[in-house]
Amino acid sequence: MLKNPFSSFWMAGYECTDKLNAFRHRVDFLNETGHFQLIDHDYKLLRPFNIKTVREGIRWSKVETRPYHYDWSTVKVMLERGKANGIQQLWDICHFGFPDDLTPLHPLFARRFAAVCRAFVKFYRSFDPYGTLIVTPINEVSFLSWLGGDVCGTSPYCTGYGWQVKYALMRAYIEGVAAMREEDPSIKILTTEPLVNAVPELDAPPERMEQALMWHNFQYQAVDMLSGYMSPELGGKPEYVDIIGLNFYYNNQWEIDVWKPLIWKAVPPDPRWVPLRDLYMEVYEHYQKPLALTETSHPKEDRPQWMNMIAEETTAVIEQGVPFYGICIYPIIDRPDWDDLTSWHNSGLWDALLRENEPPGRVLCEPYAEALLESQVLIADALKQVRLEVA
Repeated sequence: MLKNPFSSFWMAGYECTDKLNAFRHRVDFLNETGHFQLIDHDYKLLRPFNIKTVREGIRWSKVETRPYHYDWSTVKVMLERGKANGIQQLWDICHFGFPDDLTPLHPLFARRFAAVCRAFVKFYRSFDPYGTLIVTPINEVSFLSWLGGDVCGTSPYCTGYGWQVKYALMRAYIEGVAAMREEDPSIKILTTEPLVNAVPELDAPPERMEQALMWHNFQYQAVDMLSGYMSPELGGKPEYVDIIGLNFYYNNQWEIDVWKPLIWKAVPPDPRWVPLRDLYMEVYEHYQKPLALTETSHPKEDRPQWMNMIAEETTAVIEQGVPFYGICIYPIIDRPDWDDLTSWHNSGLWDALLRENEPPGRVLCEPYAEALLESQVLIADALKQVRLEVA
């Protein structure tokens, strides 16, 4: 039986983007949310929920301010605080942000990315020589290539270049994995791609259904390239994928062309809405690899209902014997909008209490917390039935 490498099934994700936003302003959410300043406090808040695994990011643009020169001081502090608090940290190398002198279309992008990946492994192993290291090289390639390649939402600020940006990102991703595995063959790779369902309008003709299916299947391109099933010239291999991470939000099922999200809680339900369990199974049948829900949340008052749905749907696939390793609440601490830092989403387990000249305070969303505790019991029972350990 496969062994779950996560210290706890339930995980916390801290928004760590260092991207250039739509206005070409660099954002730094590790500091905007106050997580770096309050990291000990944030980790202690997880204890009542028995969460021992978290997603963090190195912030590539902050680590490499000059080509091939790395400043690991912030990462070192985070590693020390994780160890002190008994927290397993999963690491993103690139969470939408690149150094100022790079874009994915730069001819040296892949070389520089592979170098920072190798340097990170060397640094990490100097701190922890033997622990399990789980890395996501680039978060959400599918989304990032659309955001920067098609709608000018971030670097390289293009339209009509989504495929070229995706191809360049996956070249870097694959070279990064190869470099890390050369340095340490034991590293586990966790992908984190959006899980989507693209649909046509109601009563659509066959040609529109085919068009929607094409959009739907775009979600597989990044991991197919990583696995070597697509664009094999990039050097992808099936063994470059250890865990298929899926990011799923309330607007991940949408009508093509108009980009209109399906209403997940509609009564009666929209016939085009596909239950999450079926989307899980589609991915599992495609790759036959362990799954994890690496990002999920909902803004405002629907957070408890969303959590209940996530738990019920995940329980259903666990009971079918699918190796399912965990669910990450992302963000665990509320976050502002990338393009308007004054607008907060109210989507975390803790809301942000904005304070002048201080990092935001943490205010527990109690209905969400109650739903989480109930969901933890439901999942734990399902895992026991299939004889998988749950932390």
